[in-house]
Amino acid sequence: MLSKYGINALIIALPSCQMQNSDVPYIDVNKKYPEKEIILSDIAEISYIHLNSDDSDYLYDGSINVISENTLVVVDKSGTILFFSKDGMPKSRFNCLGNGPGEYRNVRNVLYDEASDDLFVIESRKIHVYSSAGRQKREIMLPQGTIINGIVSFDDHSLFFYDVSKEIKRTIANNADLTSEDWIAPFYCISKIDGTILDYLELINFSTYLGIYKNGIRLSTPTKRIVKCSEGVLLCNAGIDTVYLYGYEKSLTPVLFKTPPVTSLHPIEFLDNCYDIGNYQFIKIIIVQEGDIYPGIFPAKYFVRDKRTGEVFKQKFLLTDYKGKEVIISYDTGGIYEKGFWFELDLTELKTAYDDNKLSGQLKELVATLKDDDNDVIVLVNFK
Repeated sequence: MLSKYGINALIIALPSCQMQNSDVPYIDVNKKYPEKEIILSDIAEISYIHLNSDDSDYLYDGSINVISENTLVVVDKSGTILFFSKDGMPKSRFNCLGNGPGEYRNVRNVLYDEASDDLFVIESRKIHVYSSAGRQKREIMLPQGTIINGIVSFDDHSLFFYDVSKEIKRTIANNADLTSEDWIAPFYCISKIDGTILDYLELINFSTYLGIYKNGIRLSTPTKRIVKCSEGVLLCNAGIDTVYLYGYEKSLTPVLFKTPPVTSLHPIEFLDNCYDIGNYQFIKIIIVQEGDIYPGIFPAKYFVRDKRTGEVFKQKFLLTDYKGKEVIISYDTGGIYEKGFWFELDLTELKTAYDDNKLSGQLKELVATLKDDDNDVIVLVNFK
């Protein structure tokens, strides 16, 4: 079926119960998977980065947003965007927060294309493009009516995002007011230069509201719609319990599904996408009591699937250099970059661990050199 843009066909996913006889891997949330303790350095190369703050202008209160081949990008809570080299040395910083021409009102997310030195500052309906020195290059207007929720750099030429506008409509409307089109989950691939639509695809939701409530208002399903991977992007549609791979050749392939179906579970357990790298899939399942008030942070289960053997187990990763420190590998506990995964260790926590003699090796040596008001420590996990 041709989409309204004449670019891609409407995608209709098979329900989970029909997919169990296929070759698509699945996770059964009713099954008691064993916990498996793994030393993270046994399956990955671990390195530590500290972002130098000898210049107080490069102290930040915020988070790492991007790690590219040679650059780290940090967004401070003040709206300042800072650039560091891969060895932690400051490179540049700027702040264009404001309501005037060439300024951003807020920073929902940033993406960085190192080859073109394009920093994409994401707002809900517009994308600002700057150089790493803060020079405005252009603005990209989104397709009319769309609202970004989740966006990634798809390739050298395009961005890929989920349009949350229909989901917002479903949160404020009665089911009787909705049309079949309102139950479609739309994804866009657009040009990095001018926002031209390069591809468009639709995933169908079940026509049952699976969301949650806050102060009597229905909120959207709390799932991660898009996760970047080496072969393209992983698209999740919790309503049909399935993660798809949208590849660089514009194919759509189911790569993982959850059973039993979400509509049969009480409490509801959503398949919240997965992170796929090397030999492993890192899977997150969100648990929501049906009709409950939104709690802010949802209980979750974290699993690992070994793609070589098909084995599934609960996560329990440990850091060699930090006694007793457990690490969760998931797109929501850190970030994804070309070679693997990264996460931050709070410096105050590290200082306490140092005093308690829980640190060793390179991490201990690094923490010993840091001041109490320094930046946090970044851990790079390059899977073998």
